[in-house]
Amino acid sequence: MSQNQNLDATWQYHSGTKHSYVGLRTNPHSLDWKNKPLLFKIYPTLEVTRLPRDFRETSVPALAAIAAAESSSTQEAIPDLETLAQLLFFSAGVTRSKKFEQGEMFFRAAACTGALYEIELYVVCADLKSANSPPLSAGVYHFGAAEFGLRQLRSGDFRQVVVEATANHPAVGHAPVIIICSGTYWRNAWKYRSRTYRHFGWDNGTILANLLAVAHSLKFPAHIVTGFIDSQVNALLRLDTNREVAFSLISIGYQDSTPPSAAPEISPLDLPTVPYSSEEVDYPAMRRMHEASSLDSAEEVGAWRGKTPLQKMPDPKVSARRLQLPDDSKVPKDTIEKVISRRGSSRLFVRDPITQPQLSLILDRATRGIPADFLHPFGSHLNDLYLIVNHVVGLEPGAYVYHWDKKSLELLKPGEFRGLPRPRTAVAGRCGGGCLFSGRSQKNYGALRQPWIPRGAIGSRHSWRKAVSRGLRTRTGSQRIDFL
Repeated sequence: MSQNQNLDATWQYHSGTKHSYVGLRTNPHSLDWKNKPLLFKIYPTLEVTRLPRDFRETSVPALAAIAAAESSSTQEAIPDLETLAQLLFFSAGVTRSKKFEQGEMFFRAAACTGALYEIELYVVCADLKSANSPPLSAGVYHFGAAEFGLRQLRSGDFRQVVVEATANHPAVGHAPVIIICSGTYWRNAWKYRSRTYRHFGWDNGTILANLLAVAHSLKFPAHIVTGFIDSQVNALLRLDTNREVAFSLISIGYQDSTPPSAAPEISPLDLPTVPYSSEEVDYPAMRRMHEASSLDSAEEVGAWRGKTPLQKMPDPKVSARRLQLPDDSKVPKDTIEKVISRRGSSRLFVRDPITQPQLSLILDRATRGIPADFLHPFGSHLNDLYLIVNHVVGLEPGAYVYHWDKKSLELLKPGEFRGLPRPRTAVAGRCGGGCLFSGRSQKNYGALRQPWIPRGAIGSRHSWRKAVSRGLRTRTGSQRIDFL
């Protein structure tokens, strides 16, 4: 039996790591600040190629960037080094830092649980030209966020390795640049223990949402691919899979030609890294979950891809309120790079009400399609969207569900629910104060038992990632409309 069909391991992980009011208080966890992990992966024996910072203005409003349609263009679009640098900076780069008594805190382009930034980025590319710097040779690179640079792990064009690992996915086969995202267990488990694997999906989702938005703004096609032979991609990056695993990848750009059919040999590498901590605590449940959701062959990857089942939501029992979008002249025009650059983590929320057009605008833009191999056709979704409305002008307070197909909100239960979300959050009080609270139901749990994609345990990876990609779009829209 394929590892991916080991659904018992998936259910055990979900059941064993879910939050509960009792569990948070009977199984407390204190942080060992002296053993806090280093927030950057560093290869001390490899030279750093600094990336250019002369980013170009996209002139694309953030609310248009997050609502991009899937590109079916076959027009050649090959990123240069400056484009790659811009994509990396606005997805995982350090945008600013702030000094505290305990040390310096780094803020990155994409939000991350606990600001621990356990998602690492790697680049597999062909030769890339540069307008103002030396060109980048084809190879496999690690993105060093601390130095804003690349370290070459392998020299040569290894894109065909990734093409074969994805069972010849067409977007990957014609991509000049492939960005691979990995998850580092300990860096997040220091605080969140076994729940870290859930956070892989959440924190990877915010990065992927930024990558899609910026790539669209720069007019480059991008496609998320999550079905691949895990062992091949891990071997290409030379990952110690007890500590770090490849989690997703995204193709950037399009060229008519495909990579050379014979990729260079994947030879062993001896590349030491700086230890994250003096010691690391192991949580085996995370590795069991990942192993259970891994794909082992091109045949399994090919069979895994296909049509997303459209689980139709029941028609509203009461009259639903359609979205009321504002006039185009009233839609904010701040560019995606400006909105990302001012991102921060919110702990206190404005108590002022928002309007129904503002809410409608956020929902409309955040729920557009996502180009991904587990969402077909474009516009399919794995998650249902629920809202607790506290103070939205034009909407009765209460609990609502969003009907994707009708672009409307159905009132499920009227009333004041500001205190309701608090027991289900790790820190009480953060969710009850705003004018709106949104949640995304992972109906993919039920799909694990269905003969469909996501066939098997790998489905859990995508429900988390998809939910947060939607959530990040919601947050981006909220920040642009200036009430978050």
